[in-house]
Amino acid sequence: MSVPDKRLEWLRDQHNPKKFTPAVIEFVDIAGLVKGASKGEGLGNKFLANIRGCDAIVHVVRCFDDANVTHVEGSTDPLRDIDIINLELILADAEMCERRMDKAQKAAKGGDKRFLREAEVFSALLEHLNEGKLARTFECSDDDRALIATSDLLTLKRTIYAANVSEDAVNDPESVPYFQQVKKLADEEGSLALPICAKLEADIAELDDPEERAMFLEDLGIEKSGLDRLIQCSYDLLGLISFLTYGKDECRAWTIRKGTKAPQAAGKIHSDIERGFIRAETINFDEMMACGGSVAAAKEKGLLRSEGKDYVVKDGDMIYFRFNV
Repeated sequence: MSVPDKRLEWLRDQHNPKKFTPAVIEFVDIAGLVKGASKGEGLGNKFLANIRGCDAIVHVVRCFDDANVTHVEGSTDPLRDIDIINLELILADAEMCERRMDKAQKAAKGGDKRFLREAEVFSALLEHLNEGKLARTFECSDDDRALIATSDLLTLKRTIYAANVSEDAVNDPESVPYFQQVKKLADEEGSLALPICAKLEADIAELDDPEERAMFLEDLGIEKSGLDRLIQCSYDLLGLISFLTYGKDECRAWTIRKGTKAPQAAGKIHSDIERGFIRAETINFDEMMACGGSVAAAKEKGLLRSEGKDYVVKDGDMIYFRFNV
């Protein structure tokens, strides 16, 4: 799915490139989790395996009442619904922790302190999970957290709770008690809560014309669609940013993690550029716009910079990499 980026669209309009390549984010629709999934009920292990392959979890939870829309549990209760899902994930994680702990204990029989510590850490984490708590809420040192991160636990994954509210509440989700419950829970566990209206999103998805879609959103008093906000929320959750490359051949957005330095950003384009990195000719998009989009004006104002290998790339940086291999 293409990541909306007005900056890249502006560059496309300026340069009329042969190719236009926005950043891409993939959402995997995983449905069918039921009570007992950790024991093989429903889609069971297949469902859990699909989650393991994701970087983060978007948990859509119902936050509206409607007698015409049935609920598998018979009533609307977002915290109960979240608990059902989380419990299955916790049970699966507990099994994995037990295996990891047993393996470390066997390896520690020779007296290796490293495996002794690993067994201690996963034993403490298992106790935490058995109390019905998520792995991401387990308090420990940075070293222990790095060790736990090697286990690919489901409840370690960062989570967005997409609170599905009614059409009437889309402009004032804070007034919905169900959403307030979800937001409070998200805050407590370090997750994010995002109000959306699935019905409106379905209506928006049927509009192919961008102008028609914009008019529809304007009529509703909404600046961005829920999907666009979800994409931005996902970027924030995962610590992702985009830098831009531009020219007649291609205008493209490249996704990197916050804190990435220029050579490693260049490596996203091609390993040869990272290997032969010399410098990055850089200007941030906002600076370019302040110069009316003129490279010459940016140079005159000293805003077009030559950055070395220690430069940390910022969101919206427009970069031309110099390299030699």
